[in-house]
Formats: sequence, structure tokens, C-alpha cells
Amino acid sequence: MPPENSDWWVYWAYYVLAVILVAGSYTDLRYEKIYNWITFPGVLVGLAGHAVVGGLAGENQVQLGLAGSAAGLAVGFLPLMLAWLAGGIGGGDAKLMGAVGALTGWQFTLAAMMYGFAVAAVMAVAVMIARRVTLATLGRMWRSLVLVISARQATDPATPQSPKIPFGLALCIGSGIALIEVLVRGPVARKLLLGW
Repeated sequence: MPPENSDWWVYWAYYVLAVILVAGSYTDLRYEKIYNWITFPGVLVGLAGHAVVGGLAGENQVQLGLAGSAAGLAVGFLPLMLAWLAGGIGGGDAKLMGAVGALTGWQFTLAAMMYGFAVAAVMAVAVMIARRVTLATLGRMWRSLVLVISARQATDPATPQSPKIPFGLALCIGSGIALIEVLVRGPVARKLLLGW
């Protein structure tokens, strides 16, 4: 939660994050990719900006410092990098969450990922229902789970015909939800809504 502070510039990382989320959402919907020109600057600006504003260790959850920014980068990037290496998501999705983490820290990033996973689950169910493949998809998932539990060779439950969802968009929406939550619960909301 942002600290009580009348200096709006303190929230610079949230402005940068908003731009990255809009650009990432657009490119994931339009091109099914989140490009390095979106994610790498976010990581670099997050690390450098927090080092300048918060020093090495930082002061709080907004002025993270270099250590807090690096922790956010690790929490956002590493778990999704493993999912990318396993073939479950695209590399841009992992780099996007790394940028979110570098800009906002590990606590915000965990919340953003959880919201993003929830949005992705809703999107996946909606696509399965719309394409009328719910039972077939659940059957493939059940068979794969049985193979994993029985220590046999697991297979990928997805087929070439399996519907896809824009997971990067889900992560952007989840990060946006986390951002709105921070702003609504913090002193910024009082300034916007009440004028003080």
C-alpha cells in the first residue's frame, strides 16, 4: 500500500507499469506476442529507477530500492520462466511479469500473478464453453493427471485443435487489478475521490 505522501512523483513506477500493461495487452491480442521492446525497458527502468529513488535497500513498498526491485523481478520472472521452459506459456509472458516485478516489488507481483491466473482460468472456461469442447478438454486433462499420478509417461493434454487464450492479456488484466487495488486502498484514492 502506498505510504502517505503528497508527492505524486513517488508513484512513477505505477505510471510506467500502466504503459507497459496497455502495450502488452495490445500486442498479445493483436500479434499473440509480448515483445522485448515492451518488457526489457520495464525491467531496466524498474531496477535503475528504484536504485535512484530508494537506494540499495529502499524505504517501503513504493520506494523499493535496488534490492526490492530485484526481488520483484525474481518473483515475477523465475516461476513463469519454468512454465515457459516446460512449454506451457510464451517467453514474453514470463518477461512481462519480470518487468511488473522490477517496477512494483515482490508483494505486488505475487498479487498480480494470482489475479492473472484467476483471469486466465475464467477466460479458459469461457473459451471451452463457447467452442463446446469442455468435456473433451476435461477428459484429456483427467487422463494426463492419471498418467502423472501413476508415474507413467505423461502426455501434453493439449492438442493442435485445443483452444488457446491470450495468457499475457490475463496477466496484464491481473496486474491492472492489483494496481487498482493499491490505488483504491491507498492515499491516492483519498486524493482522487475526496480531494484531500
